[in-house]
Amino acid sequence: MDTTPQRTDPASSSRAPAPQPVDTAAPARIPAPQHKDATTRASAPRRIAFLGLGSMGLPMARRLLDAGHPLTVWNRTAAKAAPLAAAGATLAGSPAEAVRDAEVVITMLADPAAARVVADVLIPALRPGTHWIDTSTIGPDATRALAARLPEGVTLIDAPVMGSVDRAATGELLILAGGDTDPVADLLGLLGTVTACGGPGDGAALKLVLINAAVGGVALVAESLALAEALGLPRDLALRTLGAGPLAGAVGRATATGSYFPVALAAKDVSLATGVTKLPLLEAVHRLLLEDPSLLAEDLAAVAR
Repeated sequence: MDTTPQRTDPASSSRAPAPQPVDTAAPARIPAPQHKDATTRASAPRRIAFLGLGSMGLPMARRLLDAGHPLTVWNRTAAKAAPLAAAGATLAGSPAEAVRDAEVVITMLADPAAARVVADVLIPALRPGTHWIDTSTIGPDATRALAARLPEGVTLIDAPVMGSVDRAATGELLILAGGDTDPVADLLGLLGTVTACGGPGDGAALKLVLINAAVGGVALVAESLALAEALGLPRDLALRTLGAGPLAGAVGRATATGSYFPVALAAKDVSLATGVTKLPLLEAVHRLLLEDPSLLAEDLAAVAR
């Protein structure tokens, strides 16, 4: 997402980074979802600031604007905000300007370093009573560090999402929420279905579990296809039979054409997980993701091609 300073984590590549990450499809079973209520689409207008208008942030922000909420937007590259400005959103020149009069702030940023840089400018401008929803994938430690910096009367809900641009556009994301979502339930309901995860940072933690399972599954499919080729088996036969077994979801993601979750950002998410505890399989996956720099800006499915 072109809303943040230049990345310095594994998301860097020799090619220009693609816009904001788009995560893999949501898993089939997540415990205790809080289903959207039809009334959420008719909620009272809220003054919203949305920071981060990459591939995911743009359709999410557009849904809020289309629902009638006054929207102020900020993006590091202002041109990315042009479609929303043309549709009636206010374009801010800085994160501080964007959030100054907001009741609700929503961020979709690329990585922990980017979140910290934006937070340095954003936090001093937050007013008491403001609710900050962070939909970025930055891990629980970074999330809790941000929460600890908030002024009195400001709350942080970590709400990373699972789903791709198509689900963002239709409001069908899976939202993994840590913290009290009641004050912003109407807005989250416009974006997707909420799974309550516990306190601040718990949504970010569950996101690492789910996204690493998805990325690891795609890597396993890629290895299985390489083995099939080495054994002289047709690729379509291997895919068809793998897809009929326990790896069906991973096969679907490995062959997806309508998603955009850059390999570079997948590597960043894996590095967040391997920094928490020893994970030998994911460490190998991380090496695989970084092996070919020419793929870093491609969708995750590229590793299985």
